[in-house]
Parts: sequence; structure tokens; C-alpha cells
Amino acid sequence: MPDNTAKAPVLVAGTGPAGLVAALGFAHAGFPVTLAGPEANAADGRTTALMNPALKVLERLGVLEDLRAVAAPLKVMRIVDATRRLIRSPVVTFRASEIDEEQFGLNFPNTVLNPALAKAVAVHPGIEWRKSLVETWSLDADAATARLTDGTTASASLAVAADGRLSPAREASGIATSKRPYPQAALVLNFTHRTDHNFTSTEFHTETGPFTQVPLPGNRSSLVWVVEPETAKELAALDDASLSLRVEERMQSMLGRVTVEPGRQIYPLSAATPLRFAAKRIALVGEAAHVFPPIGAQGLNLGIRDVDDLIGVALKNSSDPGAARALAAYDFKRRPDILARSGAVNLLNMSLLSDMLPAQMARSAGLSLLGGFAPLRAFFMREGLRPGSGFAAIFGGLGEQVRR
Repeated sequence: MPDNTAKAPVLVAGTGPAGLVAALGFAHAGFPVTLAGPEANAADGRTTALMNPALKVLERLGVLEDLRAVAAPLKVMRIVDATRRLIRSPVVTFRASEIDEEQFGLNFPNTVLNPALAKAVAVHPGIEWRKSLVETWSLDADAATARLTDGTTASASLAVAADGRLSPAREASGIATSKRPYPQAALVLNFTHRTDHNFTSTEFHTETGPFTQVPLPGNRSSLVWVVEPETAKELAALDDASLSLRVEERMQSMLGRVTVEPGRQIYPLSAATPLRFAAKRIALVGEAAHVFPPIGAQGLNLGIRDVDDLIGVALKNSSDPGAARALAAYDFKRRPDILARSGAVNLLNMSLLSDMLPAQMARSAGLSLLGGFAPLRAFFMREGLRPGSGFAAIFGGLGEQVRR
């Protein structure tokens, strides 16, 4: 059983998936938790692909078992160059079996994932859920205090900023952020198809960004189609039959006849990286800590690693997890992972948008090397699941050879 002895209170701001996981994680670790924020929008038609390490976190928190039946495993991930440029890359296929995994992860509808997390939070005795937004922050040497829109206040040694890409908590802490808007928007929807997807996710690279199909249970898939903002509006305005045909044509009829389901959403794309990930008793997680385009299923997986690392640091500083030394340790721990993941995704996205031959050549050469060299492909798959595991496999193999 968790031990609350000598553990200082924690305040979590934000009730998206990262905030709910943070509240559950800290409560599971024995910290008294106050969660601030209204219940999440139940109409979110997107899906979330969580990789195996993130699934282990959900399992540890007791929310995974009820979700398995509504999720589809991701066993194969494929990149297809669907550009019409002079230099094109070969198809690259990543199979979980190549690295002795049954699957890379599971793809969940957000309409199921978010309520399951919220239900677990609502019944946890160690979490006090204040269903109001934070109106103002007061940060001093001993505590972070939030005044909520309902007129109440909440104070804690550590405030976890899971309040999104615009993060009022981040702004209150004075953390500067490097931002980049992209001339792109993501059209998000679900669709049925005639042919079995065989638990394969395919990311088509186009001149406007990725067109990514991710399997759902049955002959259904989710779609994230990145295009120019005006094109996204035009596509969303099409009738079902016309849009279904456009989706089928873009994916080269790979899954046969396509029928889009009701519900279309558009999200503008941008990138944002804070110059620090913690300051003045506030630690950033999720989109408060990193924003980048939807490539390679990195978003919430990275956010869950933020939470897991923050809890690890807090447990080593349980009497005052918001102290300067604890925040410095968290910043040091997260910096390499966040900068590497966000940097790689932004670089790949910019290479898709660029008409310059050097950018096309670099992208093609990199994907060709991945497709043709199995050890490098295995390294990237392992690193994609668990940072550091690719290097561990290499050095582990070298160590085994030395022992022989």
C-alpha cells in the first residue's frame, strides 16, 4: 500500500489525459493530490496510440484492463512516400516481432480513454478533484497557490502544469517558450474499410504533411490527415461520399472501399518548446512541456514519460517535491528525451514541407537506410518504445560477444 508519511501535497492543473495520469500517478505513489479542472470534453473524436511502456503505466494505475477490449493492437508500422517529388523514399516497414515484441502498443478512442481515466480519478480516495479552472497563480518560496474560478484556493509544494499548450501555469512561472506556427492543419476522423488492416498503421508522407491511418477494432481505422488549413476546411465540408472517395484515393485503395464516419475535427499545427521544464514550484508535463506535429505517435507517450519521471524525482524529494533541487533534477532528466523527440519530429515535418533537394535527399537517404539495414531499424524501434533501450541492446549484444 502507498505510504503517505512525510509526502508533501501535489496540485495538478489540467484534466486532459496527461493531467489525469499525473493525478493518478502521484496518488498511487502516496502523495495527497488536488486536481484542478473541469471534466474533459466527451466529444473528442480523436484516438491515441499508446506504446507498451505507457501501457505499463496505465496497467500499474489499474485502468488498462477495462480498455483492452476497445483498443486495437499496433503490430506493424509503415512509412510510405506518397510525394510526387523528384527524390522519393522506399517503403519502410517496422514490425514489432523484429524486436521480440507482440505489439508496439494499442490505439484507443479518446471517447473511451479519457472517461476511463476520469472515472479512476473520481473514485480514488487520495485525490480531491476541484472541477474549476485555475484563475490565477501565486508562487512563493514555500508553495504554489492556485485561485480557482469558483473562488476557492489550493496550495501545494509542487504544481504539475498539465494545462495544455497555452499553459497559464507555465506563463505564471516565467518560463519562456520557443514557438513555431506551421502552415498546416490536421483533419481528424474515423472510417470503415472493406479490407482487414491486419493491425498495421500506415503513415503516408505527402508534400503537406503526413496522412496517417491507425487501426481500430474491426475493419475500422482512425485518420490524421495533415494539409494546408484551407484544404482542411474544404475537405471537412465535403459530403460523406466525396470525402470517403478522397480518403480512399489518398491511401491508394490500400484498404479497399472506405466510408467515413460522422464527426470531423480540425486542429491547427504548431511547435513549442519551453526553455526550461520546471521553475518556481511548477513542473511542466504533456503539451505544456512540448508541442509538435502528429508524426510517429509521440505526443501522449512523451507526456506519460514526463509524469513518470516527475514522480520518480518527487519520491526522492517527498517532503518537498517542488524545491529548487527537485525541479532542477526533473529538468535535467527530461531535457534529452523531449529535445530529441520533438527535434526529430519537427525536422521530419519540415523536410516534408521543403522543396529543396538537399532536404529531400537527406530524408530519402535516412529512410532508405532504415528500410535496408535491419540492425538500425531495430535500434530505432527500440528507442521509439523506450529511450535508451536501443543503446542497451547494442551494448548488451557487445557484452555477450565479449563473454563468449
